[in-house]
Amino acid sequence: MKLFFYNTMKKDIQEFIPISEDEVRMYTCGPTVYNYAHIGNLRTYIFEDVLRRSLEYAGYTIKHVMNITDVGHLTDDNDEGEDKMLKSSRETGRTVWEIARFYTDAFFHDTDRLNIIRPTVSCKATEHIDTMIDLVKRLENRGYTYQTGGNVYFSIDEFPEYGKLAGQKLSDLKEGARIDIDAGKKNPKDFVLWFTESKFNNHIMEWDSPWGKGYPGWHVECSAMSMKYLGETFDIHCGGTDHIPVHHTNEIAQSEAATGKRWVNYWMHAEFLLDDTGKMSKSKGEFLTLDLLIKKGFAPLDYRFFCLGAHYRAQLHFSFEALESARKSRRNLMEKIAVIQREADNARSESQNNSANENQGNENLGLEDISVKARGYLDDFRSFLSRDLNMPRCLSVLWKLVKDSDVMPQEKLALIKDMDSVLGLKLMEAAPQEEEEVVLDKESLALIKEREEARKRKDYSRADQIRDILLKKGIEIKDTPSGTDWRKKL
Repeated sequence: MKLFFYNTMKKDIQEFIPISEDEVRMYTCGPTVYNYAHIGNLRTYIFEDVLRRSLEYAGYTIKHVMNITDVGHLTDDNDEGEDKMLKSSRETGRTVWEIARFYTDAFFHDTDRLNIIRPTVSCKATEHIDTMIDLVKRLENRGYTYQTGGNVYFSIDEFPEYGKLAGQKLSDLKEGARIDIDAGKKNPKDFVLWFTESKFNNHIMEWDSPWGKGYPGWHVECSAMSMKYLGETFDIHCGGTDHIPVHHTNEIAQSEAATGKRWVNYWMHAEFLLDDTGKMSKSKGEFLTLDLLIKKGFAPLDYRFFCLGAHYRAQLHFSFEALESARKSRRNLMEKIAVIQREADNARSESQNNSANENQGNENLGLEDISVKARGYLDDFRSFLSRDLNMPRCLSVLWKLVKDSDVMPQEKLALIKDMDSVLGLKLMEAAPQEEEEVVLDKESLALIKEREEARKRKDYSRADQIRDILLKKGIEIKDTPSGTDWRKKL
């Protein structure tokens, strides 16, 4: 199956042709582990998971590398602001090493719950400092660096193609650049490859280097580690669109300056998740996490389903109303699949008494055995998938399939299983049965009444506490205009 992806570098949809015939080498920008991932971050990882699943669906073996930024990273991509790890250490009382371990584990716990396949290699920045130093030395030997104030900088003026990913010309960047507060830079857009103690006093994470004791710039880690595991040229690099103008632009400059050849063939970027205030970001203070969604009664796969409802290159507006709609749709889909499973079981039982109807009762019906009608759904799904991962249209095909009474249940199940290998919604697992009536005991009824009173007086802390108590009792509650609704937790 041929695949066509939008390549940010070329600003067009192109046929995907890997460097190796059977293997795809892919790098994705991973988390900076100073806090929990917010759901905007997680949208990007869901997109990258769908991309990987689609490549595997098309028959490729995937070598997927992702960095873990456990070295201090500044709050501004332009080498300015406060160190995020130190800031978190000061606020929590933990050491930077404890923070890194804790939030790395939290990140993978989130991605596991979202049914995101783990990378082939998850490489920690702190374990690859020598690799980064070697890359900086290589750039130094090729004449792309200079030192000032104790720091080693990359000179973008030495790389004429700087800005090509974002469609910016080097001359325009020079003319329009602001006056940078780092007076040591030759060009305000130059970026740091290696910091020494001149940048921050008493920095905890430091290593010896030819330029003094210090730590690497953020951009250099991705270049160094990706080339270590994937080679000097590889197939795909992914991330969020916010990485295009600075982080990915700087990665390209230092990588291609070091090797003298193209670094990445296909650049793919996911758009922002927006809330009512704009782009979702940790810098705003409070932010939405997967745990918060779960506390409010949503399943992790409700959020995955919500994200699949929009194309990865389209901005997606988040609201709890929209997530509730996705939750209901996913539940409805699972209920329909449960009915299909029962119909298939009944057909299989009947076939045991009717040997002439072997095909209809085949429990393990393969895609090669499906009817022309069923094949049409499979072809449509693959067509939308191959055209830049159009998940909304793929979901539409799935919905039409489950509702089509002219397709046999066994055929539906074979197609659903096949499609779900890309969607990653666990459609064949534990489809909910018909709900039993919820009969609440006096204690639970009293808690619901107390919660309603707490909400009326705007004591939302107590209201959330009661919600958590009820969840532990296996009761999900939902606030509606007419009062509080409840149901058994799935």
